[in-house]
Amino acid sequence: MNTESSLVALGQKLLMNHGRPAPVAMARGQGCVLWDTEGHRYLDMTAGIAVCVLGHAHAGLAQVLADQAGRLIHSSNLYYVEGQVRLAEALARRAFQGRAFFCNSGTEANEAALKLARRYQVTTRKSPERVELIAFDNSFHGRTIGAVSVTGQPKYREGFGPLLGPVRFLPFGDVDAARAAITSQTCAVIVEPIQAEGGIHVPPPGFLQELRRLCHETGTVLIFDEVQTGVGRTGTFYGFEQERVVPDIITLAKALGGGVPVGAMLASEEVSRGFEPGTHNSTFGGNPFAMAAALYIQQQIDELGLLERCREQGAFLSNSLRTLAERRRPRTRAARGRGLIQGLVLEGEAGPVVAKARERGLLVSAVGHNVIRFVPALVVERAQIEEAIAILDQVLADA
Repeated sequence: MNTESSLVALGQKLLMNHGRPAPVAMARGQGCVLWDTEGHRYLDMTAGIAVCVLGHAHAGLAQVLADQAGRLIHSSNLYYVEGQVRLAEALARRAFQGRAFFCNSGTEANEAALKLARRYQVTTRKSPERVELIAFDNSFHGRTIGAVSVTGQPKYREGFGPLLGPVRFLPFGDVDAARAAITSQTCAVIVEPIQAEGGIHVPPPGFLQELRRLCHETGTVLIFDEVQTGVGRTGTFYGFEQERVVPDIITLAKALGGGVPVGAMLASEEVSRGFEPGTHNSTFGGNPFAMAAALYIQQQIDELGLLERCREQGAFLSNSLRTLAERRRPRTRAARGRGLIQGLVLEGEAGPVVAKARERGLLVSAVGHNVIRFVPALVVERAQIEEAIAILDQVLADA
């Protein structure tokens, strides 16, 4: 039995059976390439699930982290953390001005957003009866009880009841349903600018703008879950920028730390009044180590021109996937997405295609059961996209 298979067997014995990891253990990476413990090379179009925006083993990020680890890793939120102040300042220079709370993940950021929305209605607007949350079918907001309660995919909620409620799920993109559901009794609406885990669903034109109008008219808190679409993934820093609409709360994570766990909840000055000292906190959230990573990512986005690069490479990836979708019909149905969050829609299950691609050295992931997701690092090269498309084309031809 070789080293990798031994490791996989031991992991199957000792680790909690909560997921379905592929029987591969990654040992090192460089840019958009990974190598497993046996030395096999993989072209990575997953970037750690839309996390590693600078790719793997980025020298500058590694140096920043080493320097910070040599100074201070953790001090807690009993004191001010300089990096938190600097990161909040950097984020405020983007397309949203407000107050920031830092945590460790997207789930935690969404939990904080739900808590803040509830408390804002109770303490600031003096409306304790406003407790209903509105979310959307096929959405995904995390794995904790609160976050899974507003996740519009029953498979993630089954067996965990009773959940946080009341929650009403609406069809994503259905303006009429939103108009009928959002009232002066609604606490908050939570929505992804592009549904990622649900299958790379882009909202129809005007949908997010109408949500903004309805929430403003009814005093409802509008939460944009930008955990996967934020930090440049769509070609603008926030996904909502391309919709010409601004929410009350934004949640971020994934790419924010480039691989170091970092989450953030940003809220408007008005809505942030819902939190007072003692109402929410995090032991590890916003620690100096994580803040150093996030600040470096902010710097590199501008210095490397990653937003423009994302738009350019995203357009090339989109066109390539659309061409592939036409060529491999009826095995493929369509391609959709924005920037460097793209999906190839299959006629059948995506899982077997993902497995075959991995055997040929290409890493992609399956979402929404029949969609192959591409979320590469923002530094991905055109030649790497071409290589990925060629491998996937051959997999589909063989299938």
